[in-house]
Amino acid sequence: MKLAFVVVLILAVLIGCGLWLWTPDKNRADLESRYLNAPGEIVQILGTRLHVRDSGPRDAPAVVMLHGFGSSLHTWDPWAVALQSEYRVIRLDLPGSGLSEPDPTGDYSDVRSTSLLEALMDRLGVDRASFIGNSIGGRIAWRFAARNPQRVLKLVLISPDGFASAGFAYGQKPSVPATIELMRHILPKALLRMNLVAAYGNPAALTDQTVDRYYDLMLGPGIRDAMIERMKQTVLEDPEPLLRRINMPTLLVWGEKDALIPFRNSDDYLRYLPNAKLVSFAELGHVPQEEAPDLTLSPVQSFLAR
Repeated sequence: MKLAFVVVLILAVLIGCGLWLWTPDKNRADLESRYLNAPGEIVQILGTRLHVRDSGPRDAPAVVMLHGFGSSLHTWDPWAVALQSEYRVIRLDLPGSGLSEPDPTGDYSDVRSTSLLEALMDRLGVDRASFIGNSIGGRIAWRFAARNPQRVLKLVLISPDGFASAGFAYGQKPSVPATIELMRHILPKALLRMNLVAAYGNPAALTDQTVDRYYDLMLGPGIRDAMIERMKQTVLEDPEPLLRRINMPTLLVWGEKDALIPFRNSDDYLRYLPNAKLVSFAELGHVPQEEAPDLTLSPVQSFLAR
C-alpha cells in the first residue's frame, strides 16, 4: 500500500507540474489585434498565407527585409521607419513565423522560401530589389541572390547563416534534441528570455516589450510546430560555389559579440564574395538591428545610397 501510495503521489506531482508548465497556443484573432496593422497585410502567395508589410513610395527603390529564426518582421521596425521615406520597404514573416501561417505544403526548405520570394515580388510588381537579411534571413537572401541575380540590386547580410557548425554538417539533416521537441507543449517565458539574451551583446538592451512580442508570436497556432519543422529541414550545402556567383555589392554587418553565429564567419564570406565589405560592432550581438538600431542603420543607409 505504501508503494502504491508513493507511485500515485509521484504521478500526481508529475501531472501537476506538466499542467503548470503546459503552454497552449494563443488565439490568432487576439494576436492579429495586437500585431497586425491592417487585414490587407495578410496575402496569399503560392497557397500560403503570409504577413507582408509594404510601406514607402511605390515608385521608390525597393528593399526586401528577411528576419531570423523565431523572429518576425517586427525586428525591422526602427529601420523600416527610417528607410520608408526614401525606399519602398517590403518585409514579411516567413511561413510559420510571426503572423504568417504554417505552410500547408509542410515545406520549409530554402528552395521553397526563394520560390515564395519570387512570387511575392511578382505580385507586388517589383522587378528588382535590395535585400536585407539577418541570420537565416541572411542565408535565404544570399541564396536568392545567387539563383536570381537579375532581381537583386544589393545585399545587406547581418550575421548570416550558411556555413557548417557544430550539429550542422553539409548535406545532413540536423538532429533536433528532445528538449526542443518539448517546445511544442512547454515554453516558459523565462526560458525564452534566456535564449533571447544570448542574441544580445548587452543583455540590458533586451526589453520586456521585445520579449513579450517574441513570446506572443511564437504561441500563434501551429507556429512552434512549423519552427521545429524548419529546423529539421535545414540541410546546408557548401556555400562557396553559390557565394562566388554573387557579384552585386554586398555589405556584411556583424556584432563581434555574436554568440549564435560567430564573428569569425565573416572572414569566410569575405573570402568568397567578390564584391563584399564588412562593418562590425565591437559591443553588439546577433541582432544588431534590434540592439542598437540607430548606430547600425547608418552604414546601411550609406551603402544603399551609393
